[in-house]
Amino acid sequence: MKDILNKIYQNHTLVYKFFLFIVTTALIVYLFPKGVYFKFDIQKGKIWQHENLYAPFDFAIQKNKDELLLNETDIKTNRHLFFIADEKIKATAFDKYNAKIGFILRDSVIENSEKQGAINFGKQFLNSIYSAGYTTYDVPKGKIITIRTGNDAIDVLSDRLLVENKIITKIEHYFNNSKYKQLTPEFKALFVEIIKPNVFFDADYTSKALVEELNNISLSEGKVSKGDLIISKGNMVEGKRFSILNSLKREYNTQQLSGANHYWLILGYIILVALVLMMLLLFLRKYRRDIFENNNKITFIFFNILLMVFLVTLTVKFKPGYIFAVPLIILPIVIKAFFDARLGLITHVLTVLLLGFIVPNSFEFIFLQIIAGIVTILTVSELYKRANLFISVGQITLIYMLAYFAFFIIQEGTAVQIKGVYFALFALNGVLALLSQYLIWIYEKIFGLVSDVSLLELSNTNSKLLRELNEKAPGTFQHSMQVANLAEASANEIGANAMLVRTGALYHDIGKMLNPMFFTENQSTNVNPHNELSPKDSAKIIIDHIIKGIELAKKSGLPDRIIDFIRTHHGTNLVYYFYKQQESLTPDEVNADDFRYPGPIPFSKETAILMMADASEAASKSLKEPTAQLIDDLIEKVINGQMNNGQFMNANITFKEIEIIKKVIKKKLKNIYHLRIEYPE
Repeated sequence: MKDILNKIYQNHTLVYKFFLFIVTTALIVYLFPKGVYFKFDIQKGKIWQHENLYAPFDFAIQKNKDELLLNETDIKTNRHLFFIADEKIKATAFDKYNAKIGFILRDSVIENSEKQGAINFGKQFLNSIYSAGYTTYDVPKGKIITIRTGNDAIDVLSDRLLVENKIITKIEHYFNNSKYKQLTPEFKALFVEIIKPNVFFDADYTSKALVEELNNISLSEGKVSKGDLIISKGNMVEGKRFSILNSLKREYNTQQLSGANHYWLILGYIILVALVLMMLLLFLRKYRRDIFENNNKITFIFFNILLMVFLVTLTVKFKPGYIFAVPLIILPIVIKAFFDARLGLITHVLTVLLLGFIVPNSFEFIFLQIIAGIVTILTVSELYKRANLFISVGQITLIYMLAYFAFFIIQEGTAVQIKGVYFALFALNGVLALLSQYLIWIYEKIFGLVSDVSLLELSNTNSKLLRELNEKAPGTFQHSMQVANLAEASANEIGANAMLVRTGALYHDIGKMLNPMFFTENQSTNVNPHNELSPKDSAKIIIDHIIKGIELAKKSGLPDRIIDFIRTHHGTNLVYYFYKQQESLTPDEVNADDFRYPGPIPFSKETAILMMADASEAASKSLKEPTAQLIDDLIEKVINGQMNNGQFMNANITFKEIEIIKKVIKKKLKNIYHLRIEYPE
C-alpha cells in the first residue's frame, strides 16, 4: 500500500490529469440529451445520399412552425364572437316611450283618431330594434356570432345587428316610408333619446373560447405507418418529404431508452467524448509540452470547453430557437488571449464537434461555428487595443450572417422569406462575445494566467516595481529598457509574442536592485566592491540576482509567465568573468558548478530571444571603440556560444529564426552606437 501511495505521489501530475479527464468526460456526457440519436442529417434542398428509408414505426407527421403559426393566425382572424343581450334595457326603453309619446303627439298635426295608430307604429319600430339587437361594437359583416340572453344562446348573422352609427338612418327610413312621415322629426328626437344599446361584446367568454380553440390546434397533419417508404436514395429533401423526415427525427428525440439500451447509449457518448478530449491532450503533449505539464492550464482549457457545452445544452433544452445567440467564439478568443492561435482553433473545432450531437441541424451549426472560429483566430489580436475586439466581432458577425444567408437560399431557393430574427440572433451573439474582455480579466484572477491586456499594464514603466528599479539601480533599468527594445524588435521579426517578451525583458533583472553596486552598469565611480571579494563569492552575488529576482517578483504578484523570463534569461551559462578569474588563481581546484547559473534553460521562443538580447546588449558595453564589424563579430560569438552550450534545446526555435534575431540585434546595436557600415575605398 505504501509503495502504491509513493507512486501516486511521484506521478501526482499525471494522476490529476487522469482525474480531470474522467470528471470532464462524465460531466459532458451528463449534460448530453439521453434520447435516441437520429443518425441522418437532414438538409433541406439536398439530395438524399443514403439508402431508401422506411418508417421504423408508426408516427404522426408533425406540422412545422410556419404551418402552426398560420393555423394560429387563421383562428385569431376568424375567431368566434360572443355577445350578451340585456332584456332590462328593452323594458326601460318601452317605459320611457310610453311616458313621453303622449306629450309628443299632443301638439302634433295628426288627427286624434290616428294617434293610437302612430303610437303602435312607434312601438313596432322599437320592438324591431331590440329584437334584432343594438350594439356599439364594430361587428364584421357576414359573420356568425352568438348572442346569449340569460341561459339561452342563439347563433345569428352579424348583419342583423344594428350598429350605433346607423340608428338615425334606420329611424328616417322607417317613418319616411309610412303614412306617419310628417312625424319623423318628433319620433327621431324621441328614439335618439331613449334607445340604448342592449347587445354587448363578451370579451372574457370570447377570449376563453379562443384559448380553447388554440389549444385544440392539431399538431399533426397525417400519419406514417411502419414499413412505409419515406424517401428513396437520390430524391430531393423538400416539401412533404422534408416534413416527414423532421417528424421522424423529432419522434426519435422524444423516445427515452431504458434498461440495457440506455447504458449502451451512455457508453457510446463516453467513448466519443473521451476521444475528443484525448485528441486535445495528445495535441498538447506533442506540440504544447509546457501547457501539457501545467495542470492549471489544462484545467483552464477543460473548464472552458465544459462551460460552452453547458451553455449550448441549456439553450437547446429551454430555448432552442436562440441556439445561434450562444457566443461560442468566446472560446477561441480566450484560448488565444492566454496561449496561441493554433491551440485556440483546435480547442474550438473539437468543442463544436462535440456540440454537433445535441444541436438541431448539426451540419449547418458545425459549418457556421467552425467558419466563425477560423475568422476569430485570424482577426482577433492585440486585445489591449480596445477597438480591435469591436472590429473583429463585427467581422465575425458579418460572416455568420453571410453563411446563414447562403444556407437559406440553398435550402429555399429564394431569399424572399428569409427570417430576420436570425440576423438579430447573430448580432446578439456578437454583443455577448464582447464580454470576453471581462471573462479574460476574471480568468486572470482565478487561474493566475496573463493576457496581453495585463502585459500592457505591467510594461508601464511607471509601475511601482519598475519605478523602484529605476530609483535603486538606474543603470540596470536603462539596460532593461535597451534589452526590451532589442527583444521586442526580434520577436516582431519572427512572429513571436512581442508584448510578452518586452514585458519579460523589463523585469528580468529586478533582482539586481537588492545589491545594485555589485553590477557594473550601476557603478558610477571606479570603486568596484568585487575587488574586496573572492571570485567565488562575487559569482554567488551575481547568480543570486536570479533567485532574489524570483522572490521579489512573487512577492510583488507578477504572473508566472513573467517570472519565467527571470528564471531563464541566463539559462545554465557560467559567470564567465569570475570563473576565469578563479581558474587563473586555482587552476586545479576550480569547480564550474560554483559559477553556473541554476537555470532552467529557455523553453520558448520568447525566453530564448531575451537570453540573446540580454547577453548581446551587455557584451556590447565592453567594446571601447565599437565599429560595425566589431559588433557583428561580437553578436556572432555571443549567440553562437549560447547555441553551443545547448541553451536553446527546449526553446522550439529554428536556426533560421536565430539568424534573423542576430541580424535584428546587430542592426539595433549599430543604431544605438550611431555606427555606419564601413564601405571599402
